[in-house]
Amino acid sequence: MKKITLLGFVFAAFTLSTYAQESSSLIPDYNRFSIDIGAGVAKASSPITPASEGVFFDTKLQDLAFEVGARYMFNDKFGLKVSGLYFESTNTGDPAFDMDTEFFRANLEGVANLGNILGFREFTQRFNLLFHAGAGMSHISLPENAVLANESETLVNFMAGITPQIKITDRFSFNLDLSVIGNLGQDLTYDGRQNNQTRNFDGMVVSATAGVSIYLGDNEKHADWLDNSPKKLFGERVEELENELAKIQRDMQDTDKDGVADYLDREPNTTSGVAVNTKGESIDLNQNGVPDEIEKSLQKMYVTKEFASETYFAGGVEGVKPDANDDLINVYFRFDSTQPEYYSLNAINQIVKYMRAHPEAEAMLTGYADQIGNTEYNNTLSENRAKKVFDIVIASGIEASRLSYRGGGVDSSVDKNSEEARQIVRRVSFELR
Repeated sequence: MKKITLLGFVFAAFTLSTYAQESSSLIPDYNRFSIDIGAGVAKASSPITPASEGVFFDTKLQDLAFEVGARYMFNDKFGLKVSGLYFESTNTGDPAFDMDTEFFRANLEGVANLGNILGFREFTQRFNLLFHAGAGMSHISLPENAVLANESETLVNFMAGITPQIKITDRFSFNLDLSVIGNLGQDLTYDGRQNNQTRNFDGMVVSATAGVSIYLGDNEKHADWLDNSPKKLFGERVEELENELAKIQRDMQDTDKDGVADYLDREPNTTSGVAVNTKGESIDLNQNGVPDEIEKSLQKMYVTKEFASETYFAGGVEGVKPDANDDLINVYFRFDSTQPEYYSLNAINQIVKYMRAHPEAEAMLTGYADQIGNTEYNNTLSENRAKKVFDIVIASGIEASRLSYRGGGVDSSVDKNSEEARQIVRRVSFELR
């Protein structure tokens, strides 16, 4: 019994020191409180008067016992427990010596989760084993028909036990408990006489109960069942790193190929080949909506503000027809696309306004492609570009009978190796009649 006492003190000290180290843990949060309830059998094995042992009192586990406790886990391996046990030590049934000695204990114990300490989670998620040890108080009350009638005493005790557990759900587990309690300096025997022995631990009680642990808290798991096995922790960490790497790879993609990663790109659909700033925005120093690099390639195709003022504003829309027929009004497209560039919508707007002002006017729309790709594909692409502009003009209120479109195929008037030059031939031109 001295070994149990020493073990209890060492265990409690180790439990508290471990609690101080938990603050640096990276383990996800978990529930720590539980209520333990059980019932079973118990027996006081000593002290009993030798004359009564086996005659009036039987030392077999047969007395009905009830146990309740509350437990708090500092971490997934160690915790503290407050518990109590009650039972009545009865005689063998001899009516001439019918008496029940009441026994109650209350203890504070350290708890070790042997399942997590020994790595049970690597091979099972349903079975667990707890060890508990500590000290407390015991109270013994003799009945009125005992030799020492109605006598009682309160003693210091030390105890230790093991608790196998089977998980039912994340909130409940079934448990068995086997405990040994030693009372220090017990003067009364359980058969109601004076204890004349001189041992330090004069009272011994053994209990075996079955019951449930009820887990309290808002988290998914309780410390009893937390899986902190290396396989689990390293597996989760590897998965986190893989997810982080995948996110970095996605962020570093450059969809519009302008040299700026997507997660930094404020203009994710920059025209291919044009210069951009560090934010992925195409450089447009004069703020006219046309990237400077494209503007240089299209200078011959654009009119100046002065010319526009003299032609359009002075003469209304009368200047549209000669400009369109001189190939000065065009709708431009991105590579391998039938969607007009946003800055080309003004060209469509000019044609629409002219045809509204001249109800008798008709227009032929001719689409073109650059020299990249095979001829058959580019013929189809050029016609589809003309059809796209045709649809926009009709949607703007011009009757379809006044319009016609065709595919002009490849415009080979520029250097095939110049990306900038090829941009001015991916277009739809207008012929007004």
